Amino acid sequence: MTGDGLSGSDLFDGGDDLFGDGDDLSGGDVSRGGNSATGPAGTTGPTTPDSAEARAAEAEELAVEQALALVGSGSQAPGHDRTRATGPTPGRSGDQANGRAPRGQTPTGGAGAADEPGPSPYAGSSPYAGPSPYTDSAPDSPAPAAAPGSPPTDEPASAPAPAPRSPVMDLPWERARAVAARAGRGGPRAVVRLALDRALGHVLAEPLGALTDLPPFDTSAMDGWAVAGPGPWTYDEGAGLLAGGRDARLPDGTAVRIATGARTPADTTAVIRSEHAHADAARRLLSTRRPLVTGQDIRPRGQECRTGDQLAPAGTVVTPAVLGLAAAAGYDALPAVPRPRVDVLVLGDELLASGLPHDGLIRDALGPMLAPWLRALGAEVSAPRRLGDDAEALRTALASSDADVIVTTGGTASGPVDHVHPVLAALGAELLVHGVAVRPGHPMLLARLSPDGPHLVGLPGNPLAAVSGLLTLAEPLLAGLAARPAQDAYRALVHADVPGHPHHTRLVPVVHRAGRAGGRDHVAPLRYNGPAMLRGIAAADGLAVVPAGGVRSGTEVEILDLPWAPATPWTEGCFT
Repeated sequence: MTGDGLSGSDLFDGGDDLFGDGDDLSGGDVSRGGNSATGPAGTTGPTTPDSAEARAAEAEELAVEQALALVGSGSQAPGHDRTRATGPTPGRSGDQANGRAPRGQTPTGGAGAADEPGPSPYAGSSPYAGPSPYTDSAPDSPAPAAAPGSPPTDEPASAPAPAPRSPVMDLPWERARAVAARAGRGGPRAVVRLALDRALGHVLAEPLGALTDLPPFDTSAMDGWAVAGPGPWTYDEGAGLLAGGRDARLPDGTAVRIATGARTPADTTAVIRSEHAHADAARRLLSTRRPLVTGQDIRPRGQECRTGDQLAPAGTVVTPAVLGLAAAAGYDALPAVPRPRVDVLVLGDELLASGLPHDGLIRDALGPMLAPWLRALGAEVSAPRRLGDDAEALRTALASSDADVIVTTGGTASGPVDHVHPVLAALGAELLVHGVAVRPGHPMLLARLSPDGPHLVGLPGNPLAAVSGLLTLAEPLLAGLAARPAQDAYRALVHADVPGHPHHTRLVPVVHRAGRAGGRDHVAPLRYNGPAMLRGIAAADGLAVVPAGGVRSGTEVEILDLPWAPATPWTEGCFT
């Protein structure tokens, strides 16, 4: 390996599977379309048509199509690609393609049915095969058909109840982020008034209008002399105007000393800077060394704004400069959107809070990392709580939380101690995102515990996989809840080939580098990018969004900036 490029066996240094997530929902299967990511002896390529994986994938796709047909969307557009059965349906978008119905509504067939989302996957059915073990009643069965030759009845025939649908699994990365952003923007937004010393980092809930003219009166832009009429001007050696002085009149042919920011007297023609003035103390006459221009070095009233002018729109992040502007415009408090409150729950019996790893126990890396990261995203975060692998403790913590968002780590797959899905089902939660087609971080999830209750972001337990989930789901969700502007997408050249997953997006830590000898600025991928590694992300200032199949050196890729990464100048990390 040369530089920071990823090549050959360097990708696998450290024994980490390039695409493994540790908590893989599909038990290691990286493809939902019938192709195994790895063939015999570690080679890549499609499996045989008779393989169990291909048959299982085809059966799954057929089941999805049948479920869509039951709710009125079974008629596919000509040329519909069955291999995209788990992706967006033509003519549907966002939550509609995710198979959810608005609360209180039941999907129906007929015209427009394809635009109605389906029921919650945890309301009457489990995301796993078969009826949900967490519901008291089985899904409704279709009414029995009338016997042949039976007389017609006066009652209309009841249509079969639509079968509950599981959510689309492994949402494309872009769609998963869009679902999270919509979830954050979905509810009514509270408004609080915060004193200026508490408003930093919040978002304006209303436009900021000027309460006064700025400046509120004509002021001097320089230290010097205020003069009236043509010169030379007489002056009183002891007289002078300081900032904050009272209004006064200045007769023609006279001058008075003035300080920067002081209110200029009425009828002032101009201000002469001290270095451009000559004062004859004996005769008490002032002259200028440069031609006088009417209005020079005077800031006229309302030069910056007039009362009522909009200074900043709603949605503006309150920076120190915004605080200064608000104070100048007459504000003592600002209308702001409250920061979303976040609880962090760390799951796993194998985690240590301190000391060196020993006896099969490892240090908890996510607890110390997540709270400050979430604060950098604009949230108020409680101290992380460690619950171990205890389903009842998790259920109690979720049911008693008064946070806006709950972030869990680990337990999002289907292993024997992965309790997040069963507990969410038991609580009747609505599953919005059930796995994302991204590596690392594939088994992440997003759920809503109740119509007005908190959202839950379930992060995988591997550290870099958790970071992937944080940027995929938590960042857009929190931005929506706090009314913060979304991160502007931008693209940059990548130096070095970056291998991709056969079917999924990859998020790869990168560092920005300035171009040399006339070359363009670019990003370089970092070597330590396995799902259980943090060394790469610790040195990174962004993540490259690598499409399925990978990219060649010199290709432009989308970049996700880290919240603390400096925009300029681009600097190199220390662990490249």
